[in-house]
Amino acid sequence: MIVEGLVPDPRRPGSTRVVVNGRPAWTVPADVIAALRIVVGASLRGEVVERLDRAADEEGAFRAALRALERRAHGERELAMKLERKGHLRVAIAPAIERLRGLGLLDDAAFARAYVRAKSERGRGPVRLRHDLSFLGISREIYERALAELNEGIDDPLQRPRELIAKRMRQLASLPVEARRRRLVAYLGRRGYRGSDARTLVEEALKG
Repeated sequence: MIVEGLVPDPRRPGSTRVVVNGRPAWTVPADVIAALRIVVGASLRGEVVERLDRAADEEGAFRAALRALERRAHGERELAMKLERKGHLRVAIAPAIERLRGLGLLDDAAFARAYVRAKSERGRGPVRLRHDLSFLGISREIYERALAELNEGIDDPLQRPRELIAKRMRQLASLPVEARRRRLVAYLGRRGYRGSDARTLVEEALKG
């Protein structure tokens, strides 16, 4: 297997196409080419071919991850699972995730803070946010810190659910009190506000 060309990939800055038998056989980072001392005319065999295969798989996983991150932010575990569903090998996904982390493109703490901020503005409460972030693979330590930071500097952390109740109350104005109570408690539960806080807020709204 003879290297017929080493061509910079115009769609992937920093990557090189290794041409064999008239076509690109691998697309890998340029530093892999340098590390393996591959030049035009070189004969490829054994360990070098295996290293190129591995590097090409890693590069494919990395580029797929970049495309996913361009569409929206992800946590590490969620992104890894998405890459695996797309058919990328775990042995290629792990270094791709590490590379993204090293470039500052993947950060679970930053993702959790942004997620909590955006979703809370849409009315999601702490129970729902904890469930969502846990499902996305964010550690408890990270999402609890994000939730704590959300409430820093806020005089009344229950202001948002009070606003949600006030809006919902107007929609339920024609119902009997008990029906309004059940629906308001269920509504807050779906939004992620449960337990004594939710019941207290509903009673407060009904009395008002």
